[in-house]
Amino acid sequence: MTAKQSLPWIAGAALIALPFVYREPYHLHILILILIWSFAYTSWSMMGRFGLVSLGHGGFMGVGAYVTALLWNHLGVSPWIGIPIAMVAAAILAMIVAYPCFRFRITGHYFVLVTLALSGIVLQVITATRDYTGGSLGYTPDRTKGSQLWALQFDDKVTWYLIALGVWAVGLAIWKWVDRSMDRYALEAISEDEDAAAAAGVNVTWEKLKITVISALMTALAGALYCQYQMFISPDTVSGISVSLQMVFAVIVGGLYVSLGPTVGAVITILLAEGLRIGFGTKAVGWDNLVYGVLLVVFIIFLPKGILGSILDRLKTARKA
Repeated sequence: MTAKQSLPWIAGAALIALPFVYREPYHLHILILILIWSFAYTSWSMMGRFGLVSLGHGGFMGVGAYVTALLWNHLGVSPWIGIPIAMVAAAILAMIVAYPCFRFRITGHYFVLVTLALSGIVLQVITATRDYTGGSLGYTPDRTKGSQLWALQFDDKVTWYLIALGVWAVGLAIWKWVDRSMDRYALEAISEDEDAAAAAGVNVTWEKLKITVISALMTALAGALYCQYQMFISPDTVSGISVSLQMVFAVIVGGLYVSLGPTVGAVITILLAEGLRIGFGTKAVGWDNLVYGVLLVVFIIFLPKGILGSILDRLKTARKA
């Protein structure tokens, strides 16, 4: 095994060993959030890298979080069962919205507007059903005493870190699986020219719908895990246009076409938000969104491939030279 081949295994072993060596609660909390949001951002990049720009992923994440919590609180359904149900609900919602768009060739900014409406609708439904969801005040899953496997509630942050790390690794594996499959070439052909791809025998509607459903399933899982970890959700934190835009920003900054790009984006966005919160407290409420917007413009102009994508490009250029 070469050094290049052994590097991922060494990095994986280091990440697994980290919480057993370093147990500072706050830093572990930040790492857990980074891993969960990295998985969410990776799910968005599954579509975004093929030109399917969606602003509806806040809706999928909200469905994953709220369906899981509501089933637990009102029906006593364990998250181990509730999470798959929430994921299926998000997938059905994705098909309801995406199939007509793909069938009737609604693409580009029109598709963006449709997905934007989806995020807004989910947000409004959560807010309007405040008797069940808590509305804008937020919602808290019923707590159990101590750590309970059946309730997917753990007091130990090491356990949550390992769960988040495993889910993050699965997200990267799915990204790699799509990258190495024939679907990648079909989707790239579709993103270049749908008519030409269809003439070559590609089932355009099916290929686009398939990647959309995969992305929705992953995003719903991210929302459910965020809910179970934080034990509190609100429309602003897991749903709506702000969450969707946060995903877009993070992926573009980190690198849309690189598997670890969304992870780099998550590190930057979360550390930025935490830095502003610690440095300015309540005086900086909303400043992170302002900084996101400014940085987004800068990165689109000067680093269109994101931080990681640009670094890898420069390394390839240096090797050739």
